[in-house]
Amino acid sequence: MKRGVTKRQKELLGIIYESFKSDGYSPSFDELKHLLNVKSNQAVVDLLNALETKGLISKNEGKARSIVISAEGYNSLNLPPLILNAGTSYAGGFAASLQNDLWTQLSDEVKINQDMFLLEICGDSMIEAGVNNGDILVAKRSTEFTNRDIVVAQLFEGTTVKRFMTQNHPPHKFLKPENKKYDIILFKPDTKMQAKIMGKMENGKITPINPKTKSFI
Repeated sequence: MKRGVTKRQKELLGIIYESFKSDGYSPSFDELKHLLNVKSNQAVVDLLNALETKGLISKNEGKARSIVISAEGYNSLNLPPLILNAGTSYAGGFAASLQNDLWTQLSDEVKINQDMFLLEICGDSMIEAGVNNGDILVAKRSTEFTNRDIVVAQLFEGTTVKRFMTQNHPPHKFLKPENKKYDIILFKPDTKMQAKIMGKMENGKITPINPKTKSFI
């Protein structure tokens, strides 16, 4: 065990890991009490706080089932990391909102950030950036974007993967396909950029996006 992790703490960490693998989300307090064979919420709180203090998990106090295992947590368990598989996003049309309850097990050598997730591409609107139909992209949730980033954008019609463009004349901001047969998408009040494309999963490994061309070509 690493960083002074107790047997009980590691037991809880393993329960959380298996819940992600089987159910797609972290266990509820009632489930944790049952699996740990304890009667009080405080016993669970104390164990979770200990894991968080040691950097093995993070959690959002304002959201239910919001526990996330850190890279150090996976190392402590000596188990392969898990990454959120958010489903399909269209490079052409639009997909429904991203899923948040499917997780994929990665190989041990793949390093991920807690804000990263996988996204399968359907369509051909980004082929000139090296993003093809069926590709599995690695995205990272972000609130900061720069010109020409390839982004996951949420619109009224659904989610899509496009290139974010800014310029000093109208239209000042728009989403650009990397395929000439598709039109640009103008920003609307409900347009929200959710994530930035960081890489592509190929043969079990992550190929990073070219930082100069901001593409896979």
